[in-house]
Amino acid sequence: MTRRLWKVGTNSGNNGCPTLYEIPGTDRYVVQGDKVTAPSELDQLDNLTADEGAVSVPRELLANFGPKEPVHVPRFITFDEFDGMFTGLKHSAWRLETRRRYASDEATDTYRQFLAEGRVDWDFGDAWCVERREQVALGKRFERVRVLDEPPTDGQRYLLDNAGRNSAVGEDIRVLHRSRADELRLPQVDFWLFDSRVVALLHHNDADEMTGVELITNPVEVLRYVQVREAAWHHAIPYEQA
Repeated sequence: MTRRLWKVGTNSGNNGCPTLYEIPGTDRYVVQGDKVTAPSELDQLDNLTADEGAVSVPRELLANFGPKEPVHVPRFITFDEFDGMFTGLKHSAWRLETRRRYASDEATDTYRQFLAEGRVDWDFGDAWCVERREQVALGKRFERVRVLDEPPTDGQRYLLDNAGRNSAVGEDIRVLHRSRADELRLPQVDFWLFDSRVVALLHHNDADEMTGVELITNPVEVLRYVQVREAAWHHAIPYEQA
């Protein structure tokens, strides 16, 4: 079925270009403009697929005819897409962990061993460790700050033991006591910050199960998470000192 486009506006007189169109019944627009064809310019576009194109339009077209009211529509990605971000990043990934327990940890044999023996025989050759070492070898940086209660919960003590594995494959792990995190007014949310420009906000339910990953790319919103990183990283201490 052919979609009927509504012309929103143009600042080109009567020659038809550039023009902005709305697709009725959706939140999508079509932009008509000069094609970007120079390979050197196309190479600068992030993740441009074979099915995508790029056009160039003057700023006033979007300023005059684009939507004026910001609308926040959460964008969720699949867990497979989330996993792919750890190899698709260009230079850094930073994590804040604030929860007292994670249901996914408690379902593992390593967690059960930790409760029984107070230690874990980590498999440094598993797929996760191999991938992380490969990415670090490419010059990419992986860092985390884990918020700890006083005293730490069983789940947090397990993650402190796990920090040795993370460190062995190239991550820099630091901890921050919850009282200090509260003084800094850090948000009680878990997220990854990729390349200081994309946030993956991790949603959990009341059973401490991760239910979804929300992607945040608005620069104004991302900046808030960058500020959280700066405060948490500055006041955190190496995990060995916890």
